[in-house]
Amino acid sequence: MTNFKRIFLIVLDSVGIGEAPDAEKYNDKGADTLGHIADEMNGLHMPNMGELGLSNICEIKGIEKAVKPKAHYTKMQEASNGKDTMTGHWEIMGLNIKQPFKTFPEGFPTELVQLLEDKTGRKVIGNKPASGTKIIEELGEEHMKTGSLIVYTSADSVLQIAAHEEIIPVDELYRICEIARELTLDEKYMVGRVIARPFIGKPGEFERTANRHDYALKPFGRTVMNELQDNGLDVIALGKISDIYDGEGVTEAIRTTDNDDGMTKLVDSMKKDFNGLSFLNLVDFDAKYGHRRDPIGYGKALEEYDKRLPEVLALLNEDDLLIITADHGNDPVHHGTDHTREFVPLLIHHKNMKQGKALPIRKTFADVGATVADNFQVKLPEHGNSFLHEIIE
Repeated sequence: MTNFKRIFLIVLDSVGIGEAPDAEKYNDKGADTLGHIADEMNGLHMPNMGELGLSNICEIKGIEKAVKPKAHYTKMQEASNGKDTMTGHWEIMGLNIKQPFKTFPEGFPTELVQLLEDKTGRKVIGNKPASGTKIIEELGEEHMKTGSLIVYTSADSVLQIAAHEEIIPVDELYRICEIARELTLDEKYMVGRVIARPFIGKPGEFERTANRHDYALKPFGRTVMNELQDNGLDVIALGKISDIYDGEGVTEAIRTTDNDDGMTKLVDSMKKDFNGLSFLNLVDFDAKYGHRRDPIGYGKALEEYDKRLPEVLALLNEDDLLIITADHGNDPVHHGTDHTREFVPLLIHHKNMKQGKALPIRKTFADVGATVADNFQVKLPEHGNSFLHEIIE
């Protein structure tokens, strides 16, 4: 007999809640994603997260502290080395990443670019950190004339290749990305994901298509998701969750187009009769606003997300558990365009709790995975301690 039949896990991508103790090591002293956004917005309007206890973790301008929080609340510190999406998510499911993924703020090494050109028979243009929409505006016309590959990266550990579908057919672009994936498995490159980014249109009117495809590294060990799947439990991956884990431990993968669609897909999953985990990543906070250093856009996106929470809370059954957290920070008023090393919030709600209470600060994100494993009575991960006994009345 398990304690909860269904667990709904929401990762608010990059929604950090203040600098981690080791932030200085990552050049992130003073980072505070939620705090700085609230200041820039002159107060965040997130009454539903407020009622759960968000401001009880750390006071956030505009969000009242809950007198009787509807969730147990605390914050978590990342134990792994790194501050990227894959490291944070893999740790949430029970891993501890000692060797961080590599990022390429100056573009990719000449030798790697040369290998990619030699093996694909196409020249590379770009080779720098860039916004995907801006780089195709900048180099799309040249690409169409020459057939060269538009290669770029970001603050994450990614190698992205953009190509016009009429110049390089999607199947060929996928083959090129498979070559790039093979080349970047080498430890000296250690790229987390290779991403195919097809687009269409003409200069001035380029548009990315839905034919994006991610080629991720597999997690460096078995995660709690593998244990759930092997024990006949459901693991519904919403948004980019399946890509982050390269499909490992996923029983059903459902794509989303944006945060709002992600919340809709989560609500859809709540209407299903399943036994296991429904796992959602809301990527817009990070991709659209954090990296682009847009605190106002970020704040509005947080408020829009908050408006959808009542639908989720209303659909929870007596034997459901809701966990809300994040995977790293991305302070939009911090220097550069990189992620920030921060604590992340942790809110845990179920219908049978009388009142939320403060939990001890977690020393690793893996406590979430340990709790999920403990609940479903599958093998516990090597890292993390379950808080299941702390949240049941």
